[in-house]
Amino acid sequence: MRSIVQANQYLTLATADADGIPWASPVWFATADCREFLWVSSPEARHSRNLIVRPEVAIVVFDSRQRPGEGRGVYVAARAAEVADGELERGIAIYSGVSVARGAPAWERSDITSPARLRLYRAVAQEHFVLDALDKRVRVQLG
Repeated sequence: MRSIVQANQYLTLATADADGIPWASPVWFATADCREFLWVSSPEARHSRNLIVRPEVAIVVFDSRQRPGEGRGVYVAARAAEVADGELERGIAIYSGVSVARGAPAWERSDITSPARLRLYRAVAQEHFVLDALDKRVRVQLG
């Protein structure tokens, strides 16, 4: 599971609005432990607005370059929200560290706080799954 997450730079974030209407968004992400997934988005983005009314999300990390029938993915049930002010330093340090390691620019607190247009979001995993050889989801326990 960890190798799949670490080999990919985007996850698909599935949210729903107050009426339960689903929305899926690809977001560039960072994680230090596969339990916490971080991304930056505009608070005006549909998925960001959905998190305010319904914090339960589903996440899929999957390499779409794989051949049909050979794909391996990670499925996550999580709760997500904008990162609280008191946790921004830790969150942006993780996000920025992964960004730099992947050859992208560093991020600062000023990049994700007013008046900047982006904010830092976090999903905390409650369950992880992978597919077995019979295409059935198998729960993974992180140790």
